[in-house]
Amino acid sequence: MSDHSRKYVVYGAGAVGGVIGGHLAMAGHETTLIARGEHLRRIQENGLRVDTGSGVHVIEAPATDTAAEVGWGNDKVCVLAVKSHQVLAALDDLAAHAPPNTPIFCATNGVATELAALRRFAHVYAVCVMLPSTHLQPGVVVAKCHPVPGILDLGRVPDGTDHLTGSVSADLRDSGFASMPRTDIVAWKYRKLLMNVGNGVDAACADGPAAEELARRAEAEGEAVIRAAGIPLVTAGQDKQRRGDILQRRDGAAPQGGSTWQSVTRETGSTEVDYLAGEIVLLGRLHGVPTPACELIQQVTNDLARRRAQPRSLDAADLLTRLPWPADESPRVLRS
Repeated sequence: MSDHSRKYVVYGAGAVGGVIGGHLAMAGHETTLIARGEHLRRIQENGLRVDTGSGVHVIEAPATDTAAEVGWGNDKVCVLAVKSHQVLAALDDLAAHAPPNTPIFCATNGVATELAALRRFAHVYAVCVMLPSTHLQPGVVVAKCHPVPGILDLGRVPDGTDHLTGSVSADLRDSGFASMPRTDIVAWKYRKLLMNVGNGVDAACADGPAAEELARRAEAEGEAVIRAAGIPLVTAGQDKQRRGDILQRRDGAAPQGGSTWQSVTRETGSTEVDYLAGEIVLLGRLHGVPTPACELIQQVTNDLARRRAQPRSLDAADLLTRLPWPADESPRVLRS
């Protein structure tokens, strides 16, 4: 049962963090938002606008750009929701100002955030984020599913559950999310990683069969690498069963794109691709497994972001010609 005794600090109130923090606040949980730039200024002046299937809700919550201005105490829980490539700076800020016993719930794509957090904090939890959302305008976040905005299962790192996993999961359910504690949450996050290795394709390449093929090959590389590394991984069937029909896309909500596409669209100059396709590249190099598709996706997405080029401006068919074709498959001509 949710008792509202915990107070939440959402570090990174963008698409995911803004929707989580907004729903926690709407459910009556005391929530502080940490954001930056023009997004923060709009939140401070006009509140955070959370666009949902039930309307646009204005969240009047304390907002700042640093952990130094948070009134920390033993009742605070931190939801770390910045993108993976921004985590180290966020952890530096948190370690300088938050008590060392602060629980850190990592609501990020990829699998690197938890280990980085565990170097700085003793109580670290992983959140498997299934939360279609966008943040393209300062001061506004959009939940793309309704009536349940997302699935946020969680567990301790490296494994197990405790009283806090149950309590925070209850708070999330109280706030409208589907959530359950899991003893094997890292295995779920690795499955989610495989779903995200194609984020760079979504950001960089025009839609079409060639883009689908490039993403498929990247995911296949990921499966092979994770098996070679001996990392526990839930099956695609388990993931599909968990999702079921929970996440219903809102009528009229534009499909747009995922988190990496949003970074390129906002011309931020960087993305989290090094922790998605790049995570598979790292594991492949550590375990002697070739990952040419993931390497190419990582390279072209980083280049596109650095140049602040137009999203989806590359032809995936041209990229496929730069890759060796798998020995057990015949090359096909695929044009976007």
